[in-house]
Amino acid sequence: MSPVSDNAKGRLAIIAGSGFLPSYVAEAAQSGGEDPLIIALKNETDRTWDGFEHVVVGVGDFAAIDRLLEVNRIERVVMSGGVRRRPEWREVRPTLKTLAKVPSIVRTLMSGGDDTVLRMVIKLIEKDGRRVIGVQEIAPDLLATVGPLGAVAPDADDAKDIARAGEAAEALGRLDVGQGAVSVGGRIVALEGVEGTDSMLERVAGLRAAGRISQRRRGVLVKLCKPQQDVRADLPSIGISTVENARKAGLAGVAVDAGRSLILDRSAVIAAADAAGIFVCGLDRGLPSWGLE
Repeated sequence: MSPVSDNAKGRLAIIAGSGFLPSYVAEAAQSGGEDPLIIALKNETDRTWDGFEHVVVGVGDFAAIDRLLEVNRIERVVMSGGVRRRPEWREVRPTLKTLAKVPSIVRTLMSGGDDTVLRMVIKLIEKDGRRVIGVQEIAPDLLATVGPLGAVAPDADDAKDIARAGEAAEALGRLDVGQGAVSVGGRIVALEGVEGTDSMLERVAGLRAAGRISQRRRGVLVKLCKPQQDVRADLPSIGISTVENARKAGLAGVAVDAGRSLILDRSAVIAAADAAGIFVCGLDRGLPSWGLE
């Protein structure tokens, strides 16, 4: 990786949820000469943090996180990884400065969409002059690029499914519901909800096995950044599990938002896609036909 770092900007903290992404970010930061503090979210992070200074805190314990940022003189914060369970209202521990906002914070945590919640968390972190930065500022090599990434490219039928699923994913994103959609033969067969991409693809595999989806047409998964999304948090991401589940669902490939999506372990993803005979490609929404022609 080619991390972009500048220690003059102050120490970095990584708020780490589940999945591999926090590890990639931490390793990129460390290889760039940084000494990141890992704030691992209790019952969410599933990585070991040997070799990094780390502390475990509850998801809703804003007061503890605020103290850690202050004591460790943190000036930049990256939020990475998944959060499978939102905290109950009893678990929300606000800072003194946000006590008056507790009702609105709880309402947002309980009923807001992911983007709404992330915007609130960013605002809480930045209230004392700190900056929340995107994963891509620390590990830019994770960003998807335009066009096919491996040996397989989408054909004309795939391009039609990409366009159809892209329309659905964009509409879904505007509702702050999810980032992904699956189109098979021009028919939207699945939309991503709170279950996440892998569970959605498992559902598609089940529908195909049950004969609810055409056996002749393969279809495509498209993941896009939400139109209103703050790109400093929760960028769409894919990894080896995405490729494997797309294969099990009988899909022809996976397409993601170039420059606004993350590919975890790119070389392994490309190798897995090539072995499965499916494509992985980056889309440019600013170009005709998504930049596929």
